[in-house]
Amino acid sequence: MTSAGAARLLGLAAVWGGSYLFMRLTAPEIGAFWVAETRLILAAGFLSLTALWLKTSLHAARYWRHYLVLGVFNSALPFLLFAYAATTLPASLLSIINAMAPLWGALIATALGRQELDWRRSLGLALGFAGVGILVGMDSAITDAAAFLPVAAAVIATICYGIASNYAVTAPPVGSIANAQGSLWASALLLLPAALLVPLPVSPSPTSLWSLVVLGVVCSGVAYILYFKLIEDDGATSALSVTFLIPLFGVLWGYLFLEEAVGLHTFTGGLLVLGGTALVTGLLPGAMRKNA
Repeated sequence: MTSAGAARLLGLAAVWGGSYLFMRLTAPEIGAFWVAETRLILAAGFLSLTALWLKTSLHAARYWRHYLVLGVFNSALPFLLFAYAATTLPASLLSIINAMAPLWGALIATALGRQELDWRRSLGLALGFAGVGILVGMDSAITDAAAFLPVAAAVIATICYGIASNYAVTAPPVGSIANAQGSLWASALLLLPAALLVPLPVSPSPTSLWSLVVLGVVCSGVAYILYFKLIEDDGATSALSVTFLIPLFGVLWGYLFLEEAVGLHTFTGGLLVLGGTALVTGLLPGAMRKNA
């Protein structure tokens, strides 16, 4: 990886790790639905301007079904579920749970017969789920029964990402900017009818509003561009390694700006999740040589 690619990788991890900080700052005050819907609209609008500048087309009439499926599982449901979880759970925990997405992707691929569940992937899945168990069972902030639904929501969000990654294998060959823009607009339109049922937030603070803008434009719109550029220049394997860096930044931002507690269980559970993800995705050095 070039120095420019490494810089993009670190920048992307910092931005995506920050998304959990901004969700934590906005969701308790603005509400899960309006955080998710506003985030989608801002990100889609930003990418529409980018597509206009790059002169790329959505071909919506041809690919609208694809955008709809991708939007449901890659944006609409995960954004809504994570926003709901952020009303209760620490940003650091959310960023670590997010690292489970490749685990679910591998498990779903195995169920579909696309890959074998060998000893390395089996061990990785066991380590990953054990890590989440340690994080959830030993975090004093979420030991009460009221935290069960937010934790479940965050885990289901990662399952959605796993479904989306498997769908992408057989998806139409649409350009990266069109994929991101089309799926985000589809997600925003899917959630829009609920706006008639969910009341608008009352007098949100400037901090919440600015955090929501950053979440939509930077943590979603700009992040997509960085991610696809990383794939284009350095390959999918290098881009996937961002999974290991996001929790590091998520924990760091939560500690620095929200004064979230970081204990031994955080490091233990986090290392198990990341180690399991490394085994499942083949990003450990030995696994990468084996798969080369």
